[in-house]
Amino acid sequence: MSSNSSTSGSAGDDSFRGRVLIVVPAWNEEAAVGGTVREILSALPSADVLVVSDGSTDDTARAAKLAGARVLELPYNLGVGGAMRAGFRYAVRYGYDAAVQVDADGQHDPSEVPALLAGLGTADVVIGARFAGNGSNYQVRGPRKWAMTVLAKALSKVARTKLTDTTSGFKATGRRALPLFAEYYPVEYLGDTIESLVIAVRAGCVIRQVPANMRPRRAGTPSHSPIKAAVYLFRAGFALLLALIRKWDVSVKPRAEADVVEGSVAL
Repeated sequence: MSSNSSTSGSAGDDSFRGRVLIVVPAWNEEAAVGGTVREILSALPSADVLVVSDGSTDDTARAAKLAGARVLELPYNLGVGGAMRAGFRYAVRYGYDAAVQVDADGQHDPSEVPALLAGLGTADVVIGARFAGNGSNYQVRGPRKWAMTVLAKALSKVARTKLTDTTSGFKATGRRALPLFAEYYPVEYLGDTIESLVIAVRAGCVIRQVPANMRPRRAGTPSHSPIKAAVYLFRAGFALLLALIRKWDVSVKPRAEADVVEGSVAL
């Protein structure tokens, strides 16, 4: 496991005073990750970019380093949840005030990160939602759509706020939730989206969403088929059930106490 030595990244947006880490989980994304890192650094020059190479067997790590990212190389594939937990631990260890998850394939627009960071003024986790009335042309159909609709309704009740896209991988995590996710972020399939939100709410975190767009992949081919969609429906339902029945003895600092720490959120 390796990383660049500098840890001087600061604000990612004029309305957010604090050190921002962009975490990019990547598994065999050699063809896309370099362009994604360069775009992030161009859009957010004062943020740091950490690529977590999740057991990649290609040149993902090398491509990320050449593009200017710090790199953590995991010895084997843990999935998005495991890669993100490593990123959260890095953020806590080096004193960042926010961590933003951005996919390695280029589907998330780095220019929308400031909107997520601004949302941390009143929330602990901010989701970039693809179905939030922003004119996004992102569409899903069939069993996958049914699963996402049910998940959104169920988790809206849990979080006591309207959520339309609970499986989005484009999220900002603030100071209060960072230690929580560094310790407890789920590594199971869909746990990084569904169960992580349940854990955050039960710990006392506030969840919000802001509109976000989804772009085509920089490289590779998305895997969609009726069979995979049906499997997704079953696994999503199981992940939600598991998240709701698990008992999590977790908590976070009160917002007032967390916000007085130097370098925390200030709008």
